[in-house]
Amino acid sequence: MQVELFSKRTAQYFEALAEQNKFLQVANSRRNTRLMQDFQQKQTKTKSKTQVLADSWKNYETPKDVFEAWTQYVKDSGERAILTMDALRESSDTFYDHQAKGCPPVLIYDYEVIVEGRNLPRPCNYMLLKIIPPDGVEVFDWKRPYVIIDPRAGHGAGIGGFKDDSQVGVALRGGHPVYFVAFHPMPEPEQELAHVTHAEATFLREIISRHPESPKPIVIGNCQGGWAAAILAAVYPELVGPIVLNGAPMSYWSGKMGQDPMRYSAGLSGGIVPALLSADLGNGVFDGANLVQNFEMLNPGRNWFRKYYDLYSNIDSAEKRYLDFQKWWGGYYYMTEAEFRWILDNLFIGNKLAKNEAFLEPGRPIDLKTIKSPIIVFSSFGDNITPPDQALNWIADTYTDEAEIEILGQRILYMLHEDVGHLGIFVSSSVARREHAQVASTLKTIEAMPPGLYKMQIVKKKGKGSDAKFTVSFARKTIDEMLKETDTRTDEKAFAGVARFSESMEDIYDSTVGPLLKTMTSKQVADKTRGMHPMRLANGAFASTNPFMFAPSMAAASIKQNHKPNQAKTPFHYWEDMLADSVEYGWDALKDWREAFIENSFLTFWASPAAVEYGKALSFRRPKVPMQDLHSLTSIQNALKKIEKGGVAAAIVRIVLMIADTRTEVRGEKLERFNEVLTTWAPFKSMEPKERNFLIHDQTLIARFEMEAGYNALPILLRSEKDKTYAYKALTYIIGKEDDMAPTSLGLWGSLKSMLNWN
Repeated sequence: MQVELFSKRTAQYFEALAEQNKFLQVANSRRNTRLMQDFQQKQTKTKSKTQVLADSWKNYETPKDVFEAWTQYVKDSGERAILTMDALRESSDTFYDHQAKGCPPVLIYDYEVIVEGRNLPRPCNYMLLKIIPPDGVEVFDWKRPYVIIDPRAGHGAGIGGFKDDSQVGVALRGGHPVYFVAFHPMPEPEQELAHVTHAEATFLREIISRHPESPKPIVIGNCQGGWAAAILAAVYPELVGPIVLNGAPMSYWSGKMGQDPMRYSAGLSGGIVPALLSADLGNGVFDGANLVQNFEMLNPGRNWFRKYYDLYSNIDSAEKRYLDFQKWWGGYYYMTEAEFRWILDNLFIGNKLAKNEAFLEPGRPIDLKTIKSPIIVFSSFGDNITPPDQALNWIADTYTDEAEIEILGQRILYMLHEDVGHLGIFVSSSVARREHAQVASTLKTIEAMPPGLYKMQIVKKKGKGSDAKFTVSFARKTIDEMLKETDTRTDEKAFAGVARFSESMEDIYDSTVGPLLKTMTSKQVADKTRGMHPMRLANGAFASTNPFMFAPSMAAASIKQNHKPNQAKTPFHYWEDMLADSVEYGWDALKDWREAFIENSFLTFWASPAAVEYGKALSFRRPKVPMQDLHSLTSIQNALKKIEKGGVAAAIVRIVLMIADTRTEVRGEKLERFNEVLTTWAPFKSMEPKERNFLIHDQTLIARFEMEAGYNALPILLRSEKDKTYAYKALTYIIGKEDDMAPTSLGLWGSLKSMLNWN
């Protein structure tokens, strides 16, 4: 028996070791493939630019021509250098001015403060702003209000209304009242994340009281504002309408091996302890500049060189955009130790929110399954801060099966972009015109959809820019199908060991080093230390108070009087561009080496058999519930008791859902017509929204679990000729042309017409 047990455990050990080796092989193989593709793209780009450089020399036939070109280049580059220095000076001056004003939101819209969170019974540094529509834009109080929650991840608020083509702009152009959840730089003493959630609930109550005739507010959460919106909807489901999670890291253990290095940070830095140490040295406050620095390190070629070169090379057109962005990027915000501790314990290290193990405060669990409002998840494969795995996998952790989503009456839609980066999700004009505009359109009809999991697909139909027209469809998905669009999750077991180790180190720190540091730090020392942070020093280095900036400033004033943008490029301009590329490529190479070292180190230690076994207690997957067990649930049995009840309203909804179940895709225009019938046609228009939702929910369960019985009961629901005629009129309007129907749908529709004598 002992020998058999030893052999079994030995075999398990070698299986785990083989799996670890596979992780390393997959990570390195994918990284090498990606780097090779990146190298080939850069090589192609370099060859193209080399050819352009070679061709540019053809216009310079004599030494005099070359000398004149050199003179022109030296003059132009010198002027650009001085103007760039002056732009950096203005940026540094703006940095200090923005700090002196308390880092207000960088919204381009006027606003007024409606509720100040610092005055609430449980004070926090959050505030509710009402966006004032610009001239020419009319909003209507009866339309559903939009509430936008920006991320508090080191930066200030305003990125969701940073441009006219933005989330705020899309909502205003749709005639919706818009509110913005912003925050002050410094948290209130003893502030906890629970205080923020309760404050946001107060904000929603205020909005609802201002718009008594409108549906519940739409809540849009950007990045960390996304999981904040999810928590709000779970704790206060009665206050929230549809929620949109944009680039929100809900399942932080997830990611793609060979690609997403940020999730490995805690495993190599000692878990939560460095963050607690930083907060204690900061007199109980965590500095957001540390987070911004981490973000910049993900793309040093862009953040530490290219953005400055782009400013230099296009100084006449790029200055305003650079200054506007830097105003937001350089406005650093803070969190209390309690807030950041909760975030790390429950999200970034512990991953408890996705597994329904998080508590907002003692005795108040956060169960994402209690969210009753529709959820839209927007992510991008080009996002290296919140990859699609982190944005979507919480669905698989929260729900045992897509059937459970339907049983709970939930509607979850997800949307994937091919290449836009993390910030582009919030600030890209093209994303605002396409994805955010189509989401806004979908939100008008989403509650007419049957419960379930869908993928939202947007296809350009015609037009360009703001005139572009799109078609939207919704493909029914299973959770397994959704997971195929992300990466394998087998490597996540390594993060469970990190979580357990972090919990142990947290206990040790709290009982030894932590109390000692708290008695040794002061606000004055913490403020001085924060002032010496490299991010602040870099942002303020070129301010007018720097005596070395006097000469460039004076020279720039003189140059601006006579400066003309250089239209004709010389060979030296093309050479400069190629040199800039080589510098950026060098930074990229260092980044790639660093990421490879981080990932290989993490997988070598935390994916080892011993480490995986160490974290086994925190690593689990919720098993699927067998269909026969689901069938016996009270909610399903209650719905099935209504198979022969509900009259013409139930018949119309049931038939629409049955036809929808014959195909995997729901077209946007049909959904809009269905919503129109549900809200403007009798007998639906006299129903309360909650009553309509219950009707759709019940008919969804009947169509899924007892479709044949539901089909056979239709003549009972449509007893009179009047009801049959009315139902046929409504259904033909919703369905549209029969020529557009799929063969399976057309077959069912023909059978229904025959049974109900609609021919």
